[in-house]
Amino acid sequence: MAAFRSRLVSGTSLSLLMSAGLAVAPLRAQEVTVLEEIVLTAEEQTKQALGVSQITEEDLEKQPVVNDIAEAVRKQPGVNLTGSTATGQRGNQRQIDIRGIGPENTLILIDGKPVLSRNSVKMSRGGERDTRGDSNWVPAELIERIEVIRGPAAARYGSGASGGVVNIITKRPETFTGQLGLHWSQPQNSQEGVTKRTNFMLAGPAGERLTVRVFGNYNKTGADDPDLNPPVTDPETGEVTEPYAAREGVVNKDAGALLTWDVAPGHELDLQFDFSRQGNIFAGDTRNGAINDDSARLAGSETSRMYRRTLSTAHRGQYDFGESMSYLQWEQTDNTRLCTGLAGRFEDNYVPCVDTDGDGENDAFRFNTIKLDNIAAKSEWIMPMDLGGRASRMTLGAEYRGEFMHDPHSIANDLPPELVPDAGVPEDPADRDPDSEQNLIGLYAESNIEWDERLTLTPALRFDYSDTFGNVWSPGLNATYEFNDEWTMKLGVARAFKTPNLFQLNPNYVYRTNGNGCPWVDGEQLSGPCLVLGNPDLEAEKSLNSEIGIAYEGLQGINASLTYFHNDYDNRIGSGFVQYNQGATENRLYRWENEGKAVVSGLEGNFSTDLGDRFAFNANFTKMIRSEKDNGEPLSLVPEYTINAALDWHATEALTVTLSATHYGRIEAASVASTTGEVYEDTESRDPYTLVNLGGNWRINDTARVSAGISNLFDKTVVRTGSGSDANTFNEPGRAFYLSLDRSF
Repeated sequence: MAAFRSRLVSGTSLSLLMSAGLAVAPLRAQEVTVLEEIVLTAEEQTKQALGVSQITEEDLEKQPVVNDIAEAVRKQPGVNLTGSTATGQRGNQRQIDIRGIGPENTLILIDGKPVLSRNSVKMSRGGERDTRGDSNWVPAELIERIEVIRGPAAARYGSGASGGVVNIITKRPETFTGQLGLHWSQPQNSQEGVTKRTNFMLAGPAGERLTVRVFGNYNKTGADDPDLNPPVTDPETGEVTEPYAAREGVVNKDAGALLTWDVAPGHELDLQFDFSRQGNIFAGDTRNGAINDDSARLAGSETSRMYRRTLSTAHRGQYDFGESMSYLQWEQTDNTRLCTGLAGRFEDNYVPCVDTDGDGENDAFRFNTIKLDNIAAKSEWIMPMDLGGRASRMTLGAEYRGEFMHDPHSIANDLPPELVPDAGVPEDPADRDPDSEQNLIGLYAESNIEWDERLTLTPALRFDYSDTFGNVWSPGLNATYEFNDEWTMKLGVARAFKTPNLFQLNPNYVYRTNGNGCPWVDGEQLSGPCLVLGNPDLEAEKSLNSEIGIAYEGLQGINASLTYFHNDYDNRIGSGFVQYNQGATENRLYRWENEGKAVVSGLEGNFSTDLGDRFAFNANFTKMIRSEKDNGEPLSLVPEYTINAALDWHATEALTVTLSATHYGRIEAASVASTTGEVYEDTESRDPYTLVNLGGNWRINDTARVSAGISNLFDKTVVRTGSGSDANTFNEPGRAFYLSLDRSF
């Protein structure tokens, strides 16, 4: 931690340097002063191209999210929700997955700053994490818009953006504004959790040059009843067992303050502090989905808590030669949860860990905490210039990310004495260093070149250096060609990458399986126990992303596009199959390895048009052509195709009624376990299903609005009936009635 404190002091010095105009956070479009040479910044041009979606404040009002903005993002082309791995375990912990490359390759930003709290959650051998991701730290009512960037255009954002980027942009009122929001969602099925949310925002001038924004939010979604899903019947024996667990609940408590100082004309300085507490309401879920005795008695209680704190400073500057955008952010996450088992069938299950009566038996639960500190800094400069007589706009940037984790709990597995020489790790967990870290520095350049009146070229190059894996070069090229005023084509190719996480890198992280997690060889499973160690020699995962798309905008307000995308995913990290203590028949030793490749390809498109003066129709689709690892198994459990459609009826100037539907195609289950090579005899895929929603949004006056409706109108039942080696590992909530009230002043 001394190293961390030293870097924090250095970061404070960097903050003072930034305040003088050397660093920044992205400007909102309406705040950018138009320069004479070019109207749009390079980033804004990219966001108007193919492969980019925007979810506006109006979209969130028409179909309010129940709890997590992932519900809205999932309805964009190329996007689905899935667990962190294709094993199907922790199936109800669904996160944003862009273009089928997995949630770990979707980078979440809030106002352009990275959100990395989920990295504090232990990664199991198959890539599972007991986390719902990082998309639920901002109340929906505070959001101005959400930008979803897919494919090659996302590569400039650095590590973790191989699939794409979700940038959540919050409201920043410049005049005095007060806002109060209330949301209530009542499921028809009393076994499903009710949602209640209330929040407020106050913003406005606090002096001649100061603007203040404060907000607070309380959001609670109850847990589903442990008996919501049907009992499971063994097809061979006919034995009926307990049902798999449904969705757990969540309680969000959020508060934040933002102070903006107009230092001088064209220069703004932000100081921001945000705090969030996210606690679960346990529904009996375990890593394999079964509800065991210890878990059953905890149902309805809080078993995990995530505390997230951020302190940041940001500067936005405009100059005669261009503009700058920079920030420095400290993000601290306390991942606090009840003791969990570290090996075998008890892994990640809540277990007693305290001997309260001195009999040598653990009979009480206790909370443990993993601490993760992230330091992120970025400085970006955008300058219009002339390149060989062609108008262009150059973007130059530098970025730093540092991760510092204190974890005395996940490293607590014993190491058999005979493995110490091969492992190079102390036998006793008490002798191991609980601290781990990695640092990443990135430099990038991008230029939007107006080659002629129809062709725009955007070459880019990014270089990253990490003290854990070395160098990564990420070149890219995007081209946009306008055939005429209606037809546009875009081509793009870029290299993207992802750093190994601290669990995979840490040699003190000893993962133990008692047998069922051991590899299979020649159709038979090796005997256990088997151990997997972190590997400090891992390289970064890499992805070569390419796409080609065409868009039409013209006749009768029609807006349509079609894009083909292809990702070659290399150096994929997994728990290896190479045994390091050759000849051993128990306590076999393995490590995390860069072991494989994967290919992801598909089509995505959209279509929208006005139907007369009062109706508007929009639809989009995603078709996965390939999503497979080098062993033929899926990279993530996403539908073969997804179709989203919505019809808006503008009944009056103040009232809009929306009928929407989403159809999900078949989800194929994995037939081979990626971590062991076991061939599953019986796997169940999820059949196609359709969800329909009906809602209305009534703007009563300039300061009051009401939204009401029915989600899952036809009460389509989608339940969980499986765990690993299965695609039926998640629930879709049934019919529910919602009401939202918003008042501003």
